[in-house]
Amino acid sequence: MKRPWNIVNQPVYSLATYSENSFNMNICTYVTAVSMRPKLYAVALYAGTKTLYNVLNTENAVLQLLSTTQLNLIKPLGKKSGNNFDKVAYLNKKNLITTWGNHAVLKDSAALIHLQKLSSINTGDHTTFLFQADKYKVWQDEHILMFQDLIKAGIIL
Repeated sequence: MKRPWNIVNQPVYSLATYSENSFNMNICTYVTAVSMRPKLYAVALYAGTKTLYNVLNTENAVLQLLSTTQLNLIKPLGKKSGNNFDKVAYLNKKNLITTWGNHAVLKDSAALIHLQKLSSINTGDHTTFLFQADKYKVWQDEHILMFQDLIKAGIIL
C-alpha cells in the first residue's frame, strides 16, 4: 500500500538557481501554485543542498516544468548533490542547456517560469519559499513528467 503522499500525481519540476557565474538544477516535486493574482508559487527545498544555498543567496530562480523526455534527468539532478557532483559539466557535456533571457535552462522543458523570491519559512527537513512568477514561457502542454512516472520507473518506491 502506498503512503498517502505517494498516491497523488503532481508535475515534476527542476528549479534552476544561479550563483557566482554558475547555476545548479535539482528536482522538485514539492511545488504548488498558491495564488492566482498575483501568481505565487510555494517551493520546498531540501536542507543542505546547493539549490537551497543558491536560493538563500539570490533573489530569483527559474522553475522548469519537465516533459516526459526528461525522465533520464531525475537521477543526475535529483539523486546527486550539486555539492559533490558537477551538474553544470554533466548537462553541458550532454548538450542539455540553452538560455532563456539571461538564464541557463534545460532544453526540452515543457514550460519555464521566472520566479522572484518573496519569503521563506523553515519547514522541517525543507525550507519552503514563496515566489512570485513574473514571466513564463510554454513550449508544450502535453507529455508532462508526473510524480507517478517516477514511481513507475522505479525511481521512487
